[in-house]
Amino acid sequence: MSMTSALSPLSGLPGTRPVATAVGTAPETAALETAALEADQLPTGTLRGITVEWPAVPDTQGLLEYLVRDDVLCWVRREGGLAGFGEVARFTASGPDRFQQATAWWRGIQADADIDNQVGGPGTGPVAFGSFAFSFTSAHSSRLVVPEVLVGLDGDRAWLTYLTYDGDAQLSAATAEAALAAWVEEISVERSPDPADSLVPGQVSERAYMDAVAAGVKHVQAGDLSKLVLARDVVAHLSSPIATAQVLRELAARYTDCWTYSVDGLIGSTPEMLIKVENNVARARVLAGTLDRARTLNHAGETDTDYAQRVLAGSEKQRHEHQIAIDSLTRKLEPFTTAMTSHSEPFVLELPNVWHLASDVSAELAHDGGQRPSSLELAEAVHPTAAVCGTPTEVAGALIRELEQMDRGPYAGPVGWTDSAGNGEWGIALRGAVVESPQRVRLYAGCGVVDGSDPQAELAETWAKFKPMIEALGLRR
Repeated sequence: MSMTSALSPLSGLPGTRPVATAVGTAPETAALETAALEADQLPTGTLRGITVEWPAVPDTQGLLEYLVRDDVLCWVRREGGLAGFGEVARFTASGPDRFQQATAWWRGIQADADIDNQVGGPGTGPVAFGSFAFSFTSAHSSRLVVPEVLVGLDGDRAWLTYLTYDGDAQLSAATAEAALAAWVEEISVERSPDPADSLVPGQVSERAYMDAVAAGVKHVQAGDLSKLVLARDVVAHLSSPIATAQVLRELAARYTDCWTYSVDGLIGSTPEMLIKVENNVARARVLAGTLDRARTLNHAGETDTDYAQRVLAGSEKQRHEHQIAIDSLTRKLEPFTTAMTSHSEPFVLELPNVWHLASDVSAELAHDGGQRPSSLELAEAVHPTAAVCGTPTEVAGALIRELEQMDRGPYAGPVGWTDSAGNGEWGIALRGAVVESPQRVRLYAGCGVVDGSDPQAELAETWAKFKPMIEALGLRR
């Protein structure tokens, strides 16, 4: 089944403004054609804007109060983050050069921009939200979307940004506030669970998935690779249009240790930070090793926390899988750094649905010719990690295409944001879904396959990872 139409921009969803999108480039596009494409997607005129302090962020729920429209762009964690409305510019591309094309386009957008940034710091001024296809072979168009209005919250610091290509527009705190008010005055409707809602197999059935896992184990045992990540999908059919904003609020409120995201119909709440850049420091959170909280087998007198520590941290298989993921990230990140630190031992991350083995990595970024790499450039450099692909990457990627028999689209690809200074946060698009139409939502989940992986256990793990979206959608399995 082709994913091209299913993953197109959601101009037809309720609450969205139709926008024109450019066609992505093919992998064989020549450099001259690529430059022409980037130039063709640059809006005419000069980008103008203002960023001001914004004291109107509620103290109780923070940025969650602004997740009121189904077409909101967001990146939220613990009531903080970014929420964007409207659109002043958009870029799409596909193929192996999608990251480089997006980076060049973003630089072009900023080249002549006239921005009055009265706040400063990461996430202020022009910001682009983005999502990128997992694979360079994907039919899915990777994209950057620059919102017209942006609300940001980081601790006790809050700001409001208004952007326009209208050369006559007045730029002030009052006009920024008016622009925001125009977007949030129309609140998207909520929906209640309906017995008519259903969850059906996607492109990969349960049987086909277990067969793929079994085949993957044989490749690992044969020495072809040390780890392989295989995914599958299920499809939700809703009796009434999805209430995306409601889903996002529920995910953000329940999964506070995750990053809740929404970019052009790609929604979810990821526990894994691919790369975060703030000034001269890069950070990442690596997850590998999973335990379903609904299937605990505690020893007598053992707490759930002790159980997770024993089964995850005490498992040679889980620790081996985790170490592979850590090595994959640090090896790819190392050329861009002058120093790097990570936990000597992984910790157990507790989420409502699962426990994970987790490690945080931080690095001081190197300057090449006085310039440090941007968050988008680092996202390209470290994607895909062994946590979502396997290792060696090339072997794992080829086996994913052979065994999964589906286009992952944006699942497990980078999702997040970047600003004009190169700061940004790019998570891995996990625990999420693609809204293919108002009443059709495709969910994805995957598992790491190593020597000793059991197909039935890996299938059960995918259901545990589907759980955040299933519950947020109000579905029953």
